[in-house]
Amino acid sequence: MPQPDLYHAPVKRALIKDGWTVTDDPYYIEYKGLRLYADLGAEKPLAAEKGDSKIVVEIKVFGSASQIIELEKAVGQYSIYRNIIRKNDPERELYLAIADDIFNDFFQKPAIQDIIAEHEIDLLVFDPVQEVIVRWIK
Repeated sequence: MPQPDLYHAPVKRALIKDGWTVTDDPYYIEYKGLRLYADLGAEKPLAAEKGDSKIVVEIKVFGSASQIIELEKAVGQYSIYRNIIRKNDPERELYLAIADDIFNDFFQKPAIQDIIAEHEIDLLVFDPVQEVIVRWIK
């Protein structure tokens, strides 16, 4: 099992503050003998007639010297996870969690915005110091 990311605990606490119940830590993704681990699975009750909202969160730090290499890895990982989750647990939505400073700098570049849009990556932007969710981007 992989080691938790630097921001694992702050994202988990941010989700809980936002009314989510963390149901899986980590969230296991299995498919035809392949076993992968996303960082968190969570649920949040909606209106009684709508049931629950269910998500899977993959946390990325973008702390290496090359943010573009980090993005390449994150996009590939996100795509693999999303494909398997759609088959195994289709009611769950996958989010890529990134810190607000990375979002406000690197993710504001037009090329990066195009990549995120083209790959239809949903983002959870969080403040790692305040341990709060800043925004959800679908």
